[in-house]
Amino acid sequence: MRIKKRRKSSRFRGTHTHGRGFKKKARGSGHRGGKGLAGTGKRGDQRKSLILNLYGNDYFGKDKALRKKQPVKLKVINLHDISNNLHTFIKSGKAKESKDIVEVNLPGYKILAEGSISKKLRITASSASASAVDKVKKAGGEIILQK
Repeated sequence: MRIKKRRKSSRFRGTHTHGRGFKKKARGSGHRGGKGLAGTGKRGDQRKSLILNLYGNDYFGKDKALRKKQPVKLKVINLHDISNNLHTFIKSGKAKESKDIVEVNLPGYKILAEGSISKKLRITASSASASAVDKVKKAGGEIILQK
């Protein structure tokens, strides 16, 4: 059993080109195209597979659609689901129950009006449909919208 493996660099000791052919190729990063991701442009075919694996097809080109900020996708929840799962929200800390009203904090959610509610709710959410706002107001609560 071999205890110490010889390093590959030791095999080039005594050769002045170290297996790179012409002597000037080995100086600096010139033959490689630069350090890091240098030389990965439109015609950098030797590095195309590396770039495509790292970044996908979004790396190349100047398409304005790629530079546009995508709108934040909100999760959707119905009033029916909120009223049915109030005890779960209270356990997890997303809701607090006071004397006459339950405060529910749902950032990143859009509230939809499907279903009915029986309790007074003060819901803080990122977005809500107009019909959901009306239903909550009729029940004696309110929806507070925040960005």
